[in-house]
Amino acid sequence: MRFKRLAYGVAALCVAVASLAGTAQAEDKKPYVIYLSNNFVGNDWRQQMQRVAEVSVSKGPLAGRVDLRIENVENAVQTQINSLNNIIRQKPDAILVDAASDSALNPTLKKACDQGIVVISFDQVVTEPCAYAVASDWNRIPEVMAEWMAVQLGGKGNVIIDRGLAGAPISAQLQGGYEKVLANYPDIKIVGEYNGDYALGPEQSGVAALLAANPQVDGILTQGYGSGAIQALKDAGRPIVPVVGFSYNVAALTCAETKDAKCILGSNPAYLSSEAIKLAVEILDTGKRPEEREISVKGDFVTTHPFESKLYPGTKMITIAIGENAFPDQPPGLTLPITPDWVDISAEEAAGTK
Repeated sequence: MRFKRLAYGVAALCVAVASLAGTAQAEDKKPYVIYLSNNFVGNDWRQQMQRVAEVSVSKGPLAGRVDLRIENVENAVQTQINSLNNIIRQKPDAILVDAASDSALNPTLKKACDQGIVVISFDQVVTEPCAYAVASDWNRIPEVMAEWMAVQLGGKGNVIIDRGLAGAPISAQLQGGYEKVLANYPDIKIVGEYNGDYALGPEQSGVAALLAANPQVDGILTQGYGSGAIQALKDAGRPIVPVVGFSYNVAALTCAETKDAKCILGSNPAYLSSEAIKLAVEILDTGKRPEEREISVKGDFVTTHPFESKLYPGTKMITIAIGENAFPDQPPGLTLPITPDWVDISAEEAAGTK
């Protein structure tokens, strides 16, 4: 019996030693070197995108797993190509790219793939087949928001639509998505269009001009903040009507603080960068690659009036709540929501105010 107990003790000791050795080995493993190549840093979204990328590798499941190196270049294709060539020479484990062109970077990125480097494009994605593409679902976003508008109007009324930025592919996609859904409601009339240029000034002036030309406007579908449209309604002394926009902090605050406001704000989350990093680590850890090259990130909608989408059942709606998901003490250009569900990124970290 004594020898049996001794045998059990030795076995247990061996298991414990093996476990400790495995833990030590895991802790000693070098982090993956991952470069993020960004072609433009001149707006709030791109700056937030970089901050949340850095935060997401400093805490949660990726803490200590990634040596993240961010390379910013001016908004020119050849400059980004030159930078990527230099990055490839460093032989990193993965390269993430917010691209200056959907096709011009392809030969350079193919060279990286051929050298065994994991390549993931995100936000502004590329068409190179070997590079994964992580992006928001630009079909779903406008269709859900137009459907919400139709519900708020009870299927009838006059609306005005933002054409976005002239020549921008996403602008045409958003406008087309709005119009596609509204075409199913013959009693909803589009009585005017304007170019909001994704900026508060053009949005407010464009809406103001159309309000002056149309005595009856029952809804406004913007491609920008939505808060500029609400201000134009106030300045014109018009009733506050349902407004569609995008999930900037200033938009959420304006919707929450304006009496009778009804808003839905679509999101192109800045944490696309975090999702791209997480995907790269999963591929490097397992050696398994996703079956589909294009990976859609379905960002939540932020709204004063949640509804159940029939076009996209199960779409998540977040009710605007000041202090919880709209932040008076944070910059107006902060993009909401601020964190994916697998890591806790605070508003202060995302805004760079911590």
